[in-house]
Amino acid sequence: MYKGIIFDLDGVICFTDRYHYQAWKKLADERGIPFDEEDNKRLRGVSRMDSLDIILEKADRAYTDEEKARMAEEKNDTYRALLEQMGPADLSDEVRNTLRELRNRGYKLAIGSSSKNTKTILARIGLSDFFDAISDGTNITRSKPDPEVFLKAAEFIGEDPKDCMVVEDADAGIEAACAGGFDSAGIGDAAANAKATYRMRKFSDLLEIAK
Repeated sequence: MYKGIIFDLDGVICFTDRYHYQAWKKLADERGIPFDEEDNKRLRGVSRMDSLDIILEKADRAYTDEEKARMAEEKNDTYRALLEQMGPADLSDEVRNTLRELRNRGYKLAIGSSSKNTKTILARIGLSDFFDAISDGTNITRSKPDPEVFLKAAEFIGEDPKDCMVVEDADAGIEAACAGGFDSAGIGDAAANAKATYRMRKFSDLLEIAK
């Protein structure tokens, strides 16, 4: 049915949400900006600069573009330091075995993530050379819900969007998939999204969806 499957990274292949939250929380706390886990939900699937703009909605002062750039880099430095805690154990057996089976079935597999740290994360969990293509924050100009990251991933594996399925855990990702003409499988919070083509309770449900 499908020729390619495009995966979001955070919250789908592995879980780095806690590191993003800790890094943003540190930055916000140091500047007296209210930020909690409910605020953090709005950042899922969103680029670093767009995430910063969302956080700064609660700031008591305006920041220049230069200040924003420094803050974004500061957050990324904190986040990358936290990523040093990751290792192969952060890739579950279920995800690893499912990915291998999908590859054995002949699917082209790609990553479609807004993160600029995608390759670092994949290296930490032992998947550096596993995927056929990686589309991430280093090769896009617009973050989800714009479909650019997924359209690039489909282009990289040489397939039409209608022949690919996107696997996402965030509403912004489901919206992006729909906008790009992709079917989508929602997992986690995105499983409740009415626009998702499929709803997954667990990652291995893909083996039933992608027969």
